Amino acid sequence: MTSERRPNNLVWFELPVSDLDRATHFYETVFATKLATDPRFPAIAMFPKKNESSVTGALAVFDGRKPSTDGAVVYLNCDGELDAVVKRAKAAGAKLLEEVAQLPAGLGWTAQFRDPDGNRVGLHATF
Repeated sequence: MTSERRPNNLVWFELPVSDLDRATHFYETVFATKLATDPRFPAIAMFPKKNESSVTGALAVFDGRKPSTDGAVVYLNCDGELDAVVKRAKAAGAKLLEEVAQLPAGLGWTAQFRDPDGNRVGLHATF
């Protein structure tokens, strides 16, 4: 095992969902992208990686895990299209919880919505 750490602290995330097909359609619509599925893992739909070093995650159906607006918030990258993603999210049934706001010190812009399953999801863009 190597002692060198990866450049990102976050290496994978899972958003709990109750209906994978509905949630996949929602996120594909909001982010204008295709989520990947694999028959070996029938309970997840994975967000695409931009490149080999990108961090990504999945929508996941697991017994006992419930969508929530409480607790940790996962922020998804919207570089260059934050306003368009917010607009598509609202049109697809999301409830906007926090309007687009600029972070201090040039750290970008954020917004948050509640998805149809009830998850609080953050959006972040550096430009």
